[in-house]
Amino acid sequence: MNANSLQTPIVYLKGVGPNRAETLQSELGIHTFQDLLNLFPNRYIDKTQYYKIGQLQRNSADVQIVGKIVHLKSVEQKKGKRLVASFVDETGEMELVWFRGQKWIRENIKINTPYVIFSKCNWFNGKFSMPHPEMELQKDHEQGLKVAMQPVYPSTEKLSNKGISNRVISKLVQQIFIETKGRFTETLSEKLLFELKLLPKSESLFNIHFPKNQELLAKAQFRLKFEELFYIQMQLIAKNMLHKKKIKGFNFDQVGILFNDFYKNHLPFELTGAQKRVIKEIRGDLGSNAQMNRLLQGDVGSGKTIVAVMAMLLAIDNGFQACLMAPTEILANQHYTGISELLEGTGITCSLLTGSVKKSARRPIHEQLESGELQILIGTHALLEDKVKFKNLGLAIVDEQHRFGVAQRSKLWHKNDIPPHILVMTATPIPRTLAMSLYGDLDVSTIDELPPGRKPIKTVHRFDSNRLKVFQFIRDEIKKGRQIYIVYPLIQESEALDYKDLMDGYESISRDFPLPDFQISIVHGQMKPADKEYEMSRFVKGETQIMVATTVIEVGVNVPNASVMIIESAERFGLSQLHQLRGRVGRGADQSFCILMTGNKLSTEAKTRLQTMVHTNDGFEIAEVDLKLRGPGDIMGTQQSGVLNLKIADIVKDNDILKTARYHAMQLLKDDPSLEKPENLVIRHAYSQLVKYKNIWNYIS
Repeated sequence: MNANSLQTPIVYLKGVGPNRAETLQSELGIHTFQDLLNLFPNRYIDKTQYYKIGQLQRNSADVQIVGKIVHLKSVEQKKGKRLVASFVDETGEMELVWFRGQKWIRENIKINTPYVIFSKCNWFNGKFSMPHPEMELQKDHEQGLKVAMQPVYPSTEKLSNKGISNRVISKLVQQIFIETKGRFTETLSEKLLFELKLLPKSESLFNIHFPKNQELLAKAQFRLKFEELFYIQMQLIAKNMLHKKKIKGFNFDQVGILFNDFYKNHLPFELTGAQKRVIKEIRGDLGSNAQMNRLLQGDVGSGKTIVAVMAMLLAIDNGFQACLMAPTEILANQHYTGISELLEGTGITCSLLTGSVKKSARRPIHEQLESGELQILIGTHALLEDKVKFKNLGLAIVDEQHRFGVAQRSKLWHKNDIPPHILVMTATPIPRTLAMSLYGDLDVSTIDELPPGRKPIKTVHRFDSNRLKVFQFIRDEIKKGRQIYIVYPLIQESEALDYKDLMDGYESISRDFPLPDFQISIVHGQMKPADKEYEMSRFVKGETQIMVATTVIEVGVNVPNASVMIIESAERFGLSQLHQLRGRVGRGADQSFCILMTGNKLSTEAKTRLQTMVHTNDGFEIAEVDLKLRGPGDIMGTQQSGVLNLKIADIVKDNDILKTARYHAMQLLKDDPSLEKPENLVIRHAYSQLVKYKNIWNYIS
């Protein structure tokens, strides 16, 4: 069936009609035949296999077992009774349980007669049990019709209420196969089908909906997952290639005096191998005549700022201006302070523009920008205002870009007729899998080693009952002249409760660390910005030894002398947040510590998070675990989760298929960028159809 007829509105499928069509649209987003065909089952009931009781696993799967009932009894419970049967085969014994319809069961069940039972198995009180199983005498079962694996489709309460059951959906899918005779246009080239031993499209679609056996189902799933990921990668890689060909960038061909002088005379420390590699990659982009579009990721404290400064110097050496945009004032201030210190004595002009900068101070900044006198501008969203005009912006650096919306970023691009080079930085390590999907159209650079002299932070998990020992440890560290962070969780919904937790904590710490021997700062979201700044600056100057705070502290406070991070109720934090908070210490040469405090009751997921933190300091490893625990949508924040609206593939579980798909898409586009070779026409056609009907993936940053 050709792709156009699959675009037929679902209302015209036999058995649907206007009412059902409306429900299918509102509940499952099914508008066309194609949409229904792409509603893949999320599990299967396998009635092709018979299990022995001795083979059962504790995985609550639906299983089918042959055996006999040897005993029936009624058991009293809080409300009424339950009926329990002992069911045996030659490998063991389990229980069948009924809470309703007991009289009928008692009267009709045959003891010591072979039955085939089917349902989910539970593990309860040391043995397997099956509540309300489907039951059939073995002799009837053998004469009956053998149904192979039954698909179970996604459903909603409203669908069930409207009588659109799993059986109805299955029937409607069968109807599509009848009307199309099960013939669908192939969407992958013969070369790919042959190289990867893939099932043809028609066979895959049939076996995903009505698999004959487990093996064919696995093959169908692989084929359809590969195809979905392959076309996403085609889109991303083609976008990147087109970008390089079409969007001309300024050519920074000079590596000039400022860059070389800074490298020789102003670098505060020797660059790591990773930093040198990344600077080389950026230099390659800036001198290539195409607009740079690069993502720079590196863990907290890996030295991204130096790389950013050196990229800015390349722009200035070539007669251009540079800007750096950060998501919060604290972070913008910190970048400004750090970068001004690095550039001291170089004669380069650098200003800060945030919401707090007074009107009177803004005018000179605007004038100097337009005249070209001001070479580097650092700031927050304030940089996006229409009043902010550059003479010639050559490089825009965006820090923690996932906190900015797409519209905000594109404003930066349009500050010039020719878009500036773009460097996006993040300290939230993005697992390779996600980077390939979300940023497949950006070139990715990674700083994967810490500057020399940094000691890995020691992380431990302690229960509330160990608090006295933890307090003693704090006293010892303060005696050595170190400073301490104590962070409390913040849950948006109940600020009152959080504030209470924080103040309770603050009071108990004040009792244990009394004045005048100890000075304590406190910072939380309900304080005025000026008070926050004052408390932070006291801590930064070393006037206070302990900073009690909510997660306000997460991004961008740099106190090399702070060597202990204590995270209260650590089980309430996500992994990436714990990792970001830990990155606030370990910035000096001393050994630093992170102590995760929790109550005794922990969920399995919380235990996994805490174990991961104790076991590794590697942000990328942590990001991989986080991705497995939370799934891709959550990690990227809402405005970017649209990209992961996948029909069948799963970015985490199908990581290997994703790599294969990316490799083949890359090879294909290198060899035949416009897909003109006869053997690639199938792919060209499928690709154009996807773009035409789906308007796909144009929301990738």
